[in-house]
Amino acid sequence: MTSFDKTQGVTGTTILRNGNVVLANEVKKLDIAIKDGKIYELSPRIEEAGFEEQDLSGLYVFPGMIDVHVHFSEPGRAEWEGFETGSRMMAAGGCTTYFDMPLNGIPSTITEEALLEKAEIGHKKSWTDFALWGGLVPGNLDDLEGLANNGVIGFKAFMSATGNDEFERADDKTLLQGMKKITELGKVLALHAESAPITDTLTEIKIRESKVSADDYLETRPILAEAEAVERALIYAELTGCPLHFVHISSAHAIEKIEVAKKRGMNVTVETCPHYLLFNHHDLIEKGAVAKCAPPLRLPDEQEKLITLLIEGKFDMVSSDHSPCPYDMKDPGAHNLFQAWGGISGGQFTLLSMIEIAIKYNLPFQKVAQLTAKAPAERFGLNTKGEIKEGMDADFAIVSLNKSFTVNKTNFFAKHKQSLYMNHTFPCSVIATIQRGNVLFEQNRFVKLGAKRLSPISI
Repeated sequence: MTSFDKTQGVTGTTILRNGNVVLANEVKKLDIAIKDGKIYELSPRIEEAGFEEQDLSGLYVFPGMIDVHVHFSEPGRAEWEGFETGSRMMAAGGCTTYFDMPLNGIPSTITEEALLEKAEIGHKKSWTDFALWGGLVPGNLDDLEGLANNGVIGFKAFMSATGNDEFERADDKTLLQGMKKITELGKVLALHAESAPITDTLTEIKIRESKVSADDYLETRPILAEAEAVERALIYAELTGCPLHFVHISSAHAIEKIEVAKKRGMNVTVETCPHYLLFNHHDLIEKGAVAKCAPPLRLPDEQEKLITLLIEGKFDMVSSDHSPCPYDMKDPGAHNLFQAWGGISGGQFTLLSMIEIAIKYNLPFQKVAQLTAKAPAERFGLNTKGEIKEGMDADFAIVSLNKSFTVNKTNFFAKHKQSLYMNHTFPCSVIATIQRGNVLFEQNRFVKLGAKRLSPISI
């Protein structure tokens, strides 16, 4: 593959030739013509000449990934991960659009003013398209309309402790009132579904007894805590008509409840994360706090159940839940997991993870495209994204199956290099990432600052 010119795709026409293009229902060898940032033509052979061309023979062209769940912590905590480092990292993994969560910034994105401040920072610094979640917390019901009017993609609430004083978990009254309001506003509520009464009580007991190992941490966040919260949220949604999106679901028991709701016709979608599919509780025991997250990595038998559910189509999409922090917050010198920040740093690896799973379990690549691009675009109304077809944005991840990728501190582009994924080898690699016809990343280097944002954010 020849080197991309960073000016390509901005004006005029570029032709990508001979790629194995991952369409919605098949993988087909096609040429792709890009004009003014859009897919102008798809054909087995585009006969036009005189345009810039790239030969993608032997490479796969996936739709640019849409990650609906990342934490970039800016403003206020850019030292954790900011828009610039975070979006560059996402681009290196084939992601062309991400949705940033509302809780880790200071201020949190729970008012119109905070939203506009964050949007302005993202507009200046982001390498890719993005959208922003607004927060639902106790006391901000009157702020939801302003957030919706200024373009939040949806709202996020926690049913258990968030770990940040700036963003409180939503009590039951807040959830019910918030769901009613969100329904009226025509938005979606994303939920971190773990039962606070269960997790708080079990945690208090463990700490009081000085039981703070990996096994103890797992026991404080049992599958029942996730399932109970999911069931309660579904009941509230049925009462209010609120569309729900469950984030980072980690258990088959929770999926069973969501499946029942879907069969009743409820408006609900669900994601899981690559770390629940590639790793398990033994990795927390072995690697310590870099593998700590909430919900926790499950035991191997539950991990296998999740993979089966993914194969069976029970998950609507896969997102990273990239949740980084400075390494000292992971408490590397201590043995008390309860004191460490709970989040996995790995937003760069979602598409690679799903291709690895597809290869291992013989899933068609169009299923990967559905989980990482098409389904997120459809759920959240991104009408020009998520699929490779004429008229859509020219957002692509160019992938090689002949070149593996081993994660190290040089090729992992997050601000902090400590990660559960460190030293993991993927059987594939992202060769280039193209967004709206602009090459952002190519051959392990960054090419051009995109500085794009999704149009719904009004600033």
